[in-house]
Amino acid sequence: MKFSDIIASLGVIILLIAFLLNLTKKMKADSRAYSLLNFIGAGLCCYASWMVKFYPFILLEGVWSLVALVSLFKVPRGTSAD
Repeated sequence: MKFSDIIASLGVIILLIAFLLNLTKKMKADSRAYSLLNFIGAGLCCYASWMVKFYPFILLEGVWSLVALVSLFKVPRGTSAD
């Protein structure tokens, strides 16, 4: 197994754990933990895709990780940042 395969596998496992926890109602999709798992998992998948030069997945996982990163710092509506 190549190093890129290991990195991609770890990323996919993290993404699937977050998805499973959300489906079983053990983690809310708007929680910071869910966003963090998505950021880390998608980031690892993006990196592994970059290692093997698979450009469609670099774009997909790169956007996914950026959206998850933004959601980590998003302040819910009706609340203040203080």
